[in-house]
Amino acid sequence: MTTTLAHRVVAGLKDRILAGELAPGTRLPSENELIEEYGVSRTVVREAVTRLRAEGLVETFQGRGSFVLAVPEPSSFRVESSAIRSHHDVLAVVDFRLGIECESAALAARHRTDADQTAITAAMTAFTDAGREGAVEADFAFHVAIARATHNRFYVDLLESLGPMMIMLQRTQLGAEFSMTDAAHVERVQREHDNVAAAVLAGDSDTARAAMRVHLGNTRRRLG
Repeated sequence: MTTTLAHRVVAGLKDRILAGELAPGTRLPSENELIEEYGVSRTVVREAVTRLRAEGLVETFQGRGSFVLAVPEPSSFRVESSAIRSHHDVLAVVDFRLGIECESAALAARHRTDADQTAITAAMTAFTDAGREGAVEADFAFHVAIARATHNRFYVDLLESLGPMMIMLQRTQLGAEFSMTDAAHVERVQREHDNVAAAVLAGDSDTARAAMRVHLGNTRRRLG
């Protein structure tokens, strides 16, 4: 519930920032004003401001409040699926992810909030419940949930620039025994996700980093 309420506050403030109603340099309404405006608790307001900071939309100064920053330019980094032409390219994408997502998992363990823990748990459940058609999106959503827990918007921007393609492309290179229609394979991936999530939720950075390395390393090994 806290996550849903925080999302509503974030959406409302973000709309005002993007519309220019809250211009760069403007102080956000105080916690008490936001509590009254949105009818939520102080915890929800603080979670919403934390998310806005993570997205690079506001900056908070102790004793002074939170101030609107200039809206960041959209990420110019993007890998188009048409650029991945060979098996070597698919392996290169996984190697690239290894370099990024292992540290993302470690930072997530260090910085995750209660709301992040709820989101990660929900992503795990969604992957378990996803059918054949939704497996790729659910897999991608789990990795994005880990990235969001870093509270470093560049990790999120990077993964979102890759999109579900980063999961889909490797699936096209795998044999039938590694298909999302194969129950044994889905169970293997689920266990790997569980290990990553357990370490992140426990706040164990080293184990989270290692678990993500095992997960993506296994993906690379399966690709050959």
